[in-house]
Amino acid sequence: MTRWHFGVAVLALGLGTGAVAQHGAEQRDMALVGYSDLQARSVYQPTIHRQGDRYIAYIGHHGGVMPNPLTGQAEPNGTSIVDVTNPKSPRYLTHIPGEKGAGEQGGAQMARVCNGSTLPRADRSKVYLLRSYGLSGHEVWDVTTPEKPTKITTVVSGLRNTHKNFWECDTGIAYLVSGDPAWRTRRMTKIYDLSNPAAPVFIRDYGVAGQQPGSTGTVPTELHGPISLGPKANRVYFAHGTGQSGLIQIVDREKLLNGPKEPTEANLKYPIVTQIDLPPESGTHTALPVFGMPMPEFAKQKPPANRPQPGMGHEHGDTIPRLTNGPHRDFLAVVGESTDEECLENRQFVRMIDVTFEDRPVGVSTWTVPEASGNFCARGGRFGAHSSHEATTPIYYGRLIFVTFFNAGLRVLDIRDPYTVKEVAYYIPATTDKTDERCIGEGAQERCKVAIQSNNAEVDDRGFIYVGDRANTGLHILELTGAARRVANFPGQSTAQR
Repeated sequence: MTRWHFGVAVLALGLGTGAVAQHGAEQRDMALVGYSDLQARSVYQPTIHRQGDRYIAYIGHHGGVMPNPLTGQAEPNGTSIVDVTNPKSPRYLTHIPGEKGAGEQGGAQMARVCNGSTLPRADRSKVYLLRSYGLSGHEVWDVTTPEKPTKITTVVSGLRNTHKNFWECDTGIAYLVSGDPAWRTRRMTKIYDLSNPAAPVFIRDYGVAGQQPGSTGTVPTELHGPISLGPKANRVYFAHGTGQSGLIQIVDREKLLNGPKEPTEANLKYPIVTQIDLPPESGTHTALPVFGMPMPEFAKQKPPANRPQPGMGHEHGDTIPRLTNGPHRDFLAVVGESTDEECLENRQFVRMIDVTFEDRPVGVSTWTVPEASGNFCARGGRFGAHSSHEATTPIYYGRLIFVTFFNAGLRVLDIRDPYTVKEVAYYIPATTDKTDERCIGEGAQERCKVAIQSNNAEVDDRGFIYVGDRANTGLHILELTGAARRVANFPGQSTAQR
């Protein structure tokens, strides 16, 4: 065991690896519940969807080719479908092959799922998967029987890039991160009405002014992904940039969907409520809204009636939980993405930005894993922030966020006081014989190391946490323990425990 790992190497009994782990797991107030090796395919986005009395994980993969034991064929990485109803014993159901190509050039990285019973014009008996197809397009699949997915349609093709989509299940509006060859940027947004997924309706193209066809000058940083709060809250949060030149657009959804659609500079600026430009060294992978936060520290404040009052702005809608009906503040949890191996880049952080007054956002705190706590720059692979979970289960909303830090694993942050974010738990998975090495340098100067690369995380409404590994290790299903679990709002807890 190498000197920087202080965890104990463990036998992967019952967890599907079939081999002794090369580097042991490390944890604080978290435990491994279950594991799937996902056929040793590199993971981007896990999406957990409740289908009747089952919980199904739809997992998007980066490009590559791996054998599928279920078919006996080598298949380009695409979408893994795993039954996680019993998280202690996840059951791999099927794999939908993706586009050929290695790494970011192929696969089917994104997976979003909606029930037909929720979509306004869909077949109410069906369940639908929206996925990216490599860099070239977006598809819809019927996954009503997840063991037997069938393709319904290609929404759009002929693109040069795709990435982190968002789909409003209650309206059917889909924000498809795309690379239209006519645009001056690798990634912008194509917006479709997928209320009937079998008959997509194009609404408009959208991006940052200066990216559109025919524009000149410096091209603004490309889109990474949006999060929409739907029609009642009337806001969409677009995160641009990954590891540098990050910017966040807070957009009026009504103006975006129903305003003038020709991509002129004026029309692209029309729906913007606020644009937040981060320092050039900082990226924006995810901008997660955390709204309606009660501020106990300010409970005794009694400002005069003629002073601006926090929390009395626009409607928050019903897409996200409301934490208080009294005075409160609204925040974005903004996560930048580390993109280079062994710290050969600027550090990426978790930032809490106060957007209570939308037109005057202000950063209130930043957080990172201390490098010295695990000598992470020397471990190999990437180290630094990558992505937060997005699901809004009341178990965690406004209390905890789960952020992946590549070779530092999954970190659990207590955000109840957004001005002083604290880590309360972490889990760094063990490597296995399937974990891929990460290399830097060339020729005689090349060096390679095997390291966990926890990539994206998600939670379900039972409180289980799912972490996919970029270096082919698989999917880890976790739960909180100890003091960290008491911060969450699990059903049945007493008021004192909450």
